[in-house]
Amino acid sequence: MDELLKRIVINPKVMVGKPIIRGTRITVEHIMRELAGGMSADEVLDAHPHLTAEDVRAACAYAAASLADEQVIINAAE
Repeated sequence: MDELLKRIVINPKVMVGKPIIRGTRITVEHIMRELAGGMSADEVLDAHPHLTAEDVRAACAYAAASLADEQVIINAAE
């Protein structure tokens, strides 16, 4: 997992500091939205020929790691 996450970088000067795939301007968010919208990983790769399968996996790993640290507050009154 650590090797995959090395593919993700954050630079405040690129894409307003959103996490991107190293060496590109493609955000993790963009890849996740394409996958959530129904594109397969192969379709994402076809749409972005400079990406690799590992880049798509890295985006998923980053998203999962980000959610793992999320705190959920449950309001029992609802």
